[in-house]
Amino acid sequence: MRLAAPGPPARSVCAGAALVLTGTVGVAGCGGGAGGAIGSGVTGIVRASWGDPQNPLEPANTNEVQGGKVLDMIFRGLKRYDPRTGRAENALAEKIETTDSTHYTVTVKDGWRFSDGEKVTAKSFVTAWNYGAHLKNNQKNAYFFQYIDGYDRVHPASGEPTATTLSGLRITGPRTFSVTLSQRFSTWPDTLGYAAFAPLPTAFFEHHDAWLAKPVGNGPYRVEKYTRGAQMSLRTWKGYPGRDAARNGGVDLVVYTDNNTAYTDLVSGNLDLVDDIPAAQLKNVRKDLDGRYLNTPAGIIQMLAFPFYDRRWNTPGAAKVRTGLSMAIDREQITRTIFRSTRTPATDWTSPVLGAAGGYRPGLCGRACRYDPAAARRMVSDGGGIPGGRLTITYNTDTGSHKDWVDAVCNSVNNVLRDDHACVGSPVGTYADFRNKIGRHKLTGPFRAGWQMDYPLIQNFLQPLYYTGASSNDGGWSDSGFDALVDRANAETGTKTAVATFQRAEEAVRDAMATIPLWYQNGSAGYSDRIRHVELNPFSVPVFDEIDVR
Repeated sequence: MRLAAPGPPARSVCAGAALVLTGTVGVAGCGGGAGGAIGSGVTGIVRASWGDPQNPLEPANTNEVQGGKVLDMIFRGLKRYDPRTGRAENALAEKIETTDSTHYTVTVKDGWRFSDGEKVTAKSFVTAWNYGAHLKNNQKNAYFFQYIDGYDRVHPASGEPTATTLSGLRITGPRTFSVTLSQRFSTWPDTLGYAAFAPLPTAFFEHHDAWLAKPVGNGPYRVEKYTRGAQMSLRTWKGYPGRDAARNGGVDLVVYTDNNTAYTDLVSGNLDLVDDIPAAQLKNVRKDLDGRYLNTPAGIIQMLAFPFYDRRWNTPGAAKVRTGLSMAIDREQITRTIFRSTRTPATDWTSPVLGAAGGYRPGLCGRACRYDPAAARRMVSDGGGIPGGRLTITYNTDTGSHKDWVDAVCNSVNNVLRDDHACVGSPVGTYADFRNKIGRHKLTGPFRAGWQMDYPLIQNFLQPLYYTGASSNDGGWSDSGFDALVDRANAETGTKTAVATFQRAEEAVRDAMATIPLWYQNGSAGYSDRIRHVELNPFSVPVFDEIDVR
């Protein structure tokens, strides 16, 4: 999954800043009504900051953080990732069996239902996966089904599909189905906690538009109401049979286009939880919130990606330019002064949370990720200079304090290249608009590319981002050698051998500087004295179901 800078102080929502949000949020956030606002008399509702997702909340069509946050609340799949360790554990899977890492038999637990009352069966998974994989449904995460037999027929690289369902999926009983993969994939079961593999109810297919307006899932929360640009109200589903049932009455996710405004509302008591502390407030947060602040390691890396669909960025010379630009960025200073050491300069393309056994290899980037002004100038010059003469870094302004660090990166580049206009930031107002520009190949320069792991495997930091045609390969980088190594790694039967092969694939990313790794990111959150038992999981997402409301 993918992952604003302070200007003049933003007014609180409850100070009447209706223009900061949209719709009725200025009223909904300030008490009154049945939405569970503070002071409304409705207890047990957590109010948290949020950003509109890019797409409707179809599980196979959501590959970004804000939408993923909701899917993790309203769905449970065959696996779930432990909120503390990140390890994959059975959720709806009673068992997943294989003798050869190619043929799998899945047994779904009995007693699970969707919040509309329909039973969750083997068919709920098989029909959902077939829908997600099929070309005509245009699902962003279709790529996650590529290893199931028949994917090339339902989702061909060119031309029309020649099949409507994946031949590798077969329902064998009310609670059992078989999966045949096109090659060995020993860690495939560990990927099944990702939202793309969620089951879907009949209503999704028979009343699709209505379902999109009010999604129905099988998780601990149900969607009560969603007004785009304003708020999504989720309420605890009392029929949820899982061990991770919600301890609160629900969550109101309030849309903010400026995280400074969200922070102001948190400090003033009009919000309960912000999981994106603005960089400018890091120096104040512990005092402002009386210690109610979390800063924990997370599987997140921030990068600069490039539009390889623009031929100017897809030449041998451009590879030298990218490397030179990487050497022109003073990561140590930026993470220390702007982020107050809540970020760590990146030296590879994964995350320290994987550990050495999981594939994290500090120092892999070598000199290319070390600040070296003289070498940077030489590399950029040897590569023919910045394509187009100016580096324009595109970013969204509604989350993540991105203006702060983009400006700092550009200042660093400009100082190194001795040109005050060599690099400029290009802000986009909302995350959804930013993602749409990327998806439509509208960018001619680098853009921010934060990656939050979907599951704690090195494969997830490499394949979705860099494999030819992959779901999150937004810049369109392609390397046949990298692809072959990824295929080989997935086919390995031993974890140690698979990890070593993935690391060789990562070296191909390094050699091409397919993206510029910037820093590893901690999860950060602040919360009010109205809630307790607040934690962030290894994906930096609040564990909403464990939050108690006083």
